[in-house]
Amino acid sequence: MTRSLERGRIVADVAGLALTAEEREFLAHPQVGGVILFARNFASPEQLAGLVAAIHAVRSPPLLVAVDHEGGRVQRFRDGFTIIPAMRTLGRLWDGDQAKALTVARNCGLVLAAELRAHGIDLSFAPVLDLDHGPSGVIGDRAFHRQPAVVSALAAALQAGMAAGGMAACGKHFPGHGHVAADSHVAVPIDDRPLAAIEADDLQPFRRLIDEGLAAVMPAHVIYPDVDQRPAGFSPVWLSYLRRRCGFDGIIFSDDLSMEGAAVAGGAIERGLAAVAAGCDMVLLCNDFAAVSALADGFAAAGVDGPNQARLGRLFRPALAESAAALEGIAAYRDARACLAGLS
Repeated sequence: MTRSLERGRIVADVAGLALTAEEREFLAHPQVGGVILFARNFASPEQLAGLVAAIHAVRSPPLLVAVDHEGGRVQRFRDGFTIIPAMRTLGRLWDGDQAKALTVARNCGLVLAAELRAHGIDLSFAPVLDLDHGPSGVIGDRAFHRQPAVVSALAAALQAGMAAGGMAACGKHFPGHGHVAADSHVAVPIDDRPLAAIEADDLQPFRRLIDEGLAAVMPAHVIYPDVDQRPAGFSPVWLSYLRRRCGFDGIIFSDDLSMEGAAVAGGAIERGLAAVAAGCDMVLLCNDFAAVSALADGFAAAGVDGPNQARLGRLFRPALAESAAALEGIAAYRDARACLAGLS
């Protein structure tokens, strides 16, 4: 039976290819607002569509279903999906042919979004707006380019393509993860640059996409001590800057709170409360069912209210096609997919 319940702040994960009874019950918790899927949740396009439908059926309005599906090495679903090239491929294409690079970027966005939406998925945490400064292995070829103007142009084209495919975009990792060598999955990176240097460089793509309607942002688990001693995702200073100085009015998702870069905030409940207090609308906690269950109960005990429902609702957009079969009948999709042939 579908439960009528406003969406909460927690984005959780599920273990396998179908919901268990325990997971179904947990997803009905008032503090849960979404689910993030991984490669382990995918066996075939048909199975994926069934899993997403089951998640959506748990409650009304439906939970947000999201995925990290950027292209390159971060593409969770492959069989039956178009292989999206790493974003660095588009940057290299720009260096030789700017007009072609913009066309390909838009088509990448359209195909990425349309295929996910045809399987019911609401949001991909893309694009990466970090600059390719060189030291960061975890960012690396996920970044479009070193130059902020190039990243801005290509990411804006990709965002426009995603919108045409029926999906909002989520820019990450604010205010820029590309300058640090440490991987925030396993360490606490520190970026010692002054704010003026970050503003002149890494923040430019975020400003450009916000000006063009960016619907969601994910801050980095990186400390920028010139601004705050807390990682950006736990920093009311940074998230206030995002709202007030950058004019962002969309949803702020924390990065995964199970990452080592989040450990400075304490245990799972402390991390979640700190992220919400800083200004995150939604918090991700993955790969630890006991911890995310404790977080939900901790939020309830602390009286954490839900996110702005209208703001969150803007992430739900009409699909270009409601099924993979219907998508094949749309010329714009077929043309976009043909444009990507051979790029990956």
